[in-house]
Amino acid sequence: MATYIRRRMERVALDMAKSFPVVTIIGPRQSGKTTLVRKVFPEYGYVNLEQPDIRLFAEQDPRAFLKRYAPPIIIDEIQRVPDLLSYIQVMVDEDRTRRGQFILTGSHQIGLRAAISQSLVGRTALLRLLPLSVSELYDAGIILDRDEYLYRGCMPRLYEDELSPTILYGQYYQTYVERDVRQIANIRNIIAFETFIRLLAGRIGQVVNMSDLANSTGMSASTLTEWLGILEASFIIFRLPPYFENFGKRLIKSPKIFFTEPGLAAWLLGIQEARQIGISPYLGGLFENLVVVEALKARFNDGKESNLYFWRDNNGLEADLLASNFGGLTPIEIKASMTFSKDFGKAFPRLRKASDTIKAGYVIYAGDLEAEVSGTRFINFTKTEKVIREV
Repeated sequence: MATYIRRRMERVALDMAKSFPVVTIIGPRQSGKTTLVRKVFPEYGYVNLEQPDIRLFAEQDPRAFLKRYAPPIIIDEIQRVPDLLSYIQVMVDEDRTRRGQFILTGSHQIGLRAAISQSLVGRTALLRLLPLSVSELYDAGIILDRDEYLYRGCMPRLYEDELSPTILYGQYYQTYVERDVRQIANIRNIIAFETFIRLLAGRIGQVVNMSDLANSTGMSASTLTEWLGILEASFIIFRLPPYFENFGKRLIKSPKIFFTEPGLAAWLLGIQEARQIGISPYLGGLFENLVVVEALKARFNDGKESNLYFWRDNNGLEADLLASNFGGLTPIEIKASMTFSKDFGKAFPRLRKASDTIKAGYVIYAGDLEAEVSGTRFINFTKTEKVIREV
């Protein structure tokens, strides 16, 4: 029997349903959106637009569909029939005082974001649910070491149904990544696409050079740029933007690429056991990916937008993460090492000289020793959420 792991977003979803007529939760396939909304809104009706007959009904007769599935209702995978949003707009406008009429979920950003902006602007709260956070797993009594987190990842089904990571991510790639991509774009060269996504996994945390990837895949840079956009729209990858406002002209101004699910990245890199992680040349990138996406989850689970950036200049001075808050920037250095070293924070004084908006920094690493050295705090990676909420 599957075990439900309590999600941080439960409270936010309930609060938003008390303030907006519509709550829309978007995120990757299998991140737990359906389980969350059915847990939080148990008295609501439910309909899933992935079912072909239901989807056809909604497409052919949307008025009858919304009469049959009247609010309060959960409509799953709304991106399958985005035209429904216009009819939902009319319904909520007829009774502006009624809150929480519709709970919508979606797995694709292409088209759906535009449809929401056109039809439901000001009428819906928009939340983003990513896979489980380390904090959510910890609260459920699931405490793993660095390599287990990187190998297993954070997909709910891994823990709720006790599935094998190798089997789950193999099925996830074939069922969702390839299928969803084919639905969005007519990709004929599947081999080149798979080569491309595996190359991206090997370049986690790097500023991706599309010309280099084009040479490696035999595809044009413009085609790969389109594919990258599709992967981002399907929540497979995300881009961490650089922070360069008022920092002069010598800064890197291209984003870095990360995977929404580090476990999928590890699978794409051929890692089939946790013990392979510690000796993998990709350890640093995978660990950075885990911490960065944990920081992003901390923001999204509170119903907030990302305030995260990285900073790098042409001389190699870098902050793996910058959290922007209240007119200041908090630098965060990420280290996969389990051994404490005060040198991990050696770049922070130079960063503060570069801008007076940069505050004291954090080092998030895999070690257990937590300390403060010259204003720099050293924190274990399992407390990334706490750090992001503090800064």
